[in-house]
Formats: sequence, structure tokens, C-alpha cells
Amino acid sequence: MKKQSNLARLMKYAGGHRYLTYASWILSAVSAIIALVPFWYIWRIIRDVIEAAPNFQVTDSLSHYGWMAVLFAVLSLIIYIGALMCSHISAFRVATNIRIDLVRHIAKLPLGVCEQFGSGKLRKIINECSGATENYLAHQLPDKAGAIATPVGLLVLLLVFDWRLGLLSLVPILLGFVIMSAMTGKRMAEKMNEYQNALAAMSNEAVEYVRGVPVVKTFGQTVFSFKKFKGTIDQYEKWVIAYTKELRMPMMFYTAAINSVFAFLIAGALVFTSSGLTNEFLLNLLFYIIITPIISITLTRIMYMSENAMIVEDAFKRIDTVMQLKPLAQPTVMMHPHDASVELKNVRFSYDGKKNAINNISLYIEPGQTVAFVGPSGGGKSTLASLVSRFFDVDSGSISIGGVNVKNISKEELMQTVSFVFQNSKLIKASILENVRMGKPDAGREEIMAALKTAQCTDIIEKFPEGADTIIGTGGVYLSGGEQQRIAIARAVLKNAPVIILDEATAFADPDNEAKVQAAFSRLAKGKTVIMIAHRLSSVANADRIYVIRDGKIAEEGKRDELCKRNGLFSKMWNDYQISVQWKVTKEG
Repeated sequence: MKKQSNLARLMKYAGGHRYLTYASWILSAVSAIIALVPFWYIWRIIRDVIEAAPNFQVTDSLSHYGWMAVLFAVLSLIIYIGALMCSHISAFRVATNIRIDLVRHIAKLPLGVCEQFGSGKLRKIINECSGATENYLAHQLPDKAGAIATPVGLLVLLLVFDWRLGLLSLVPILLGFVIMSAMTGKRMAEKMNEYQNALAAMSNEAVEYVRGVPVVKTFGQTVFSFKKFKGTIDQYEKWVIAYTKELRMPMMFYTAAINSVFAFLIAGALVFTSSGLTNEFLLNLLFYIIITPIISITLTRIMYMSENAMIVEDAFKRIDTVMQLKPLAQPTVMMHPHDASVELKNVRFSYDGKKNAINNISLYIEPGQTVAFVGPSGGGKSTLASLVSRFFDVDSGSISIGGVNVKNISKEELMQTVSFVFQNSKLIKASILENVRMGKPDAGREEIMAALKTAQCTDIIEKFPEGADTIIGTGGVYLSGGEQQRIAIARAVLKNAPVIILDEATAFADPDNEAKVQAAFSRLAKGKTVIMIAHRLSSVANADRIYVIRDGKIAEEGKRDELCKRNGLFSKMWNDYQISVQWKVTKEG
């Protein structure tokens, strides 16, 4: 199947506005041709001046020629403005449609895939890649049409007066074009891809760094704690310096070539006038000296257009990395869970298709039961919980909720069946009330206030003059980690889903907030099936069953007392935890 060109893809996004794009090309080309007309009038002015010298009083046509040159220059500008108006309207529509298409597709993707991709990288693709197409359509393509029309008109002007000087004027163009081709070939496309990769990596790590600033301040660390972020900056610096040095010599030769037209003209003039200088030759030489700077401007335009075409090519490649991600398959026959039980049968899962993150796990959680996943970091606890909520699809085996495979439950019903509270709560820039309402969009104010009370959020609301209508984020207020967790719990309370997943939900809570968060958890979990993931083993001590996950497998399972008696992995973890909570900071007297 023949690959669709980038221009064809852009026109597809433009829809009916593509005719405005075509109109912008025509208008830009017409503007470029008309812009050359004033030079013809300038030639006529020079001719009359040379012919009339020294009796300049007879040159009564100079004013007319001058005003005609101004008229055509203004007319060219007006037509070009019209071209840009057409191209911008179409470009804005294309960029908007690309963003809408991307966001709609992202909304259909598994949440786990979006997390893996990185919010900084996704935002860069949505904003900057669509922005690159906007600049390309709004400016580059109309200018390209003008840049193509200009040499055609120039060729006529250069050859019609004195073909010898015209051919000499073309020599620097050919030299510049050869050097430009060497700079903007396949290697340039590869370099452009490397450049965009370096920018994307730096953008993604910058987002992660900003999110981690509270941790940096808490533990008194410096920016160098974030080695990945600094590493991306250093890598970008090395790339830019190396690339600049690589292009230094070609760019120097290119600049020299396209600006050497005067040298060729003067050399040609000396040769052609060896037998004597005529007024006609002098007139033509002056005309060529005036008009040839357009050559270097046009060639430079074409060079940057080649670069922008590569930027658009790279932008579409990055857009495709998102658009090619497949949404989770939706069931053809909808089935509904019978209860709040959760069952895993021989589940295997890998992020990269090589090493299993989850390896042949089977377990059953009864309705209303509270279970805990504990174990070493990277063992697969969070991955297991994300599979239950279908953030990813399993590679083999099955996961069922209420006796129904999650693949046979509609996305909407699955989201209503499972609630999540993560260690890094996702709150948006909106009021506390609206943040909670996200759990149940049609909920009334009284219902939301009741959920806030159940989640132990009364003290948060009371400390702000606007209460639950207080805006969170820029221009509003900022909440502590524990307070954000309680707002997230209120959202889960309002949602009232039968299955709840708590992933390190007290990680950022201070002692006072932790007590309130735990109280909120107790009310939230009442009558629900709860899956808890925690490093603070005290929070899972009363779980109905504890699963110790290590290397993607269930290493141990049972109640806390049973596991402690076995002297296995959990027993060691529990003893280490008991020692850690007894640590105290003492002050020497």
C-alpha cells in the first residue's frame, strides 16, 4: 500500500478548508510575480536617467514610473496578506483537528499505556507537533509557492536584458543549491529526528522533575538528585554543539556562494567591456546588481523550507507513535459482574514482550474481602493491581470481576465497578467540589458534601473562606499530600464502586494526615472488596489476606500472624519495619 504523503494527510485534516490552502498558494505565487514588476519600472527609471544625462529636465516620466513601482509593490503585499489569511484559517483548522484526533485517541487508550508514555512527552506531541503543522501550512507552503514562482519570473528578467549577465547570475545559485542539497539531505532528516528526540526527552524529564520538587525540598536534596533530568540536558547540549560544528563549514561556503553574485557580475562586466562600455550595458549591469540580491533571499527561503518539511515529517512520525497505539478491544457481547469478587487465573504479563513482570499468578478475592499486596520494590504489586483494573491486558490467563472476564465488561461499566486511590493523587485545576464530582458527574451538592465528610475532609473545607468552592492549583490554593489524598478518597466515596484499589495511598501523608486518611479508608472500604498496596506494613496488618509478591510471583500468602510465624520473606519485612518505626532522632545534650 502506497504511503500517504504528509501534504495529503494535512489536507485530510483540513476538510473543506483545504480549498483555502490551495487559494493561498495561488495568491502567493501571483504576489511573487507581481513583486518583480517594480524592478522593471526601476530599470526604466535608470534607462531614462542614463539617456537624459546630463539634461535631467526632460525625464518627465520618472514620477510615473516611481508611482507605478509603488503601486505594484503595494498590490503584491495586499495579495500576499490575502494568501496568509487563507493559509492561516486552514492551518488553524488542521492543527485543531489534529489535536482533537490525538486527544480522542488517547482517551481510548489504556491508562497504563498513557502513564508509560509520559505526560510530558504526550503534551509535547499534542501541542508542538500540531503546532509544527500549523506553521508549515500557514507560512511555509505559501512561501514555497512564492519561492517557486519567483525564480521563474527572475529567469525571464535575468535573460531578457542581457543573457550573458543572466547566466553569470545563475552560477552562484547552482553552487548554493549543490551545497544546500548536501546540508538538507537524508542526513539532515536523521539529525532533525535526533533533535526532536532530545527535546522530547528533556521535556518529559522536566515534567517529572517539577513533580518531584516537594520530595527534593523535603529531603534537602539538590537538582543533581535528578540525574536523568540533568543527563537529558547534558545530552542535548552535546548534540547541539556537535551539530553546530558539523554544519559550520557547509553553511560558511553556502553563505559565501549565494552572496558572491556581485563578484561574478563585476568579473563578467570587465570581460564584456574590454572593447568599450556602452550605455545599454551599463544600464543592464546596474539592473542586475539591483535585482540579484533576490536570488540569495529566495535560495535561503527554499533551504529553510526543506528544513521545515523535515520538521513536519518528524512531527507526523511522533503523532503516529500515539495513533498507532491500539485501544483495548471492546467486547462484542456485554456481560455484567454478578458480585464484587476478583479472580486471577494463571496470569502472565510483560511490558516489553521479553521479561515477565507477572508470572503465572492465580488468586481469588471474595466479595467484601480486604487483601494486601506487599513485597520488595519492583516485584509486580502495582502491575498486578493495574491488570485488575485493565490498565493493560494480560498476555495470557484471565482476570474476572464478579465471575466475568474484564475483557467482556464495557469500559464504562468497568470504570464504575473499580475505584482507584493512588499515592500521587490526580487533582485538576478546579474547585474542591468539582474535583470530587468527577467520581459521579451527576451528583448534587449535598451528596458531594456528604462524601467529603465521610472522607474526613471537613477540616480542609473549613480553613478556606470559600469552603468546597475553593479553587485548587494556579491562582487558587495548594493542598498537602495527605489533604490531596483525602479529596481523592472523597471522590472514590462518591463513586461508590464495589471494588477499590489503594496503591501506596498513604505514601505522602504526614502522621496527622495519615490518621485521618486511614479513618477515611475505613469508611470507604466498608462493604467493599479492597486491594491494598503498601510499604507501610502497619496499614495492612488487619487485611483478611496478605499476598507477598516477589519477582512477579506469589512468594507467600496468608494472614499477618500466620506469615510472621513462617519466618519467611514477610516475617523479615515485618521485623525490619518494626525496627524502622522505632528509630528516633535524638539531640545530644
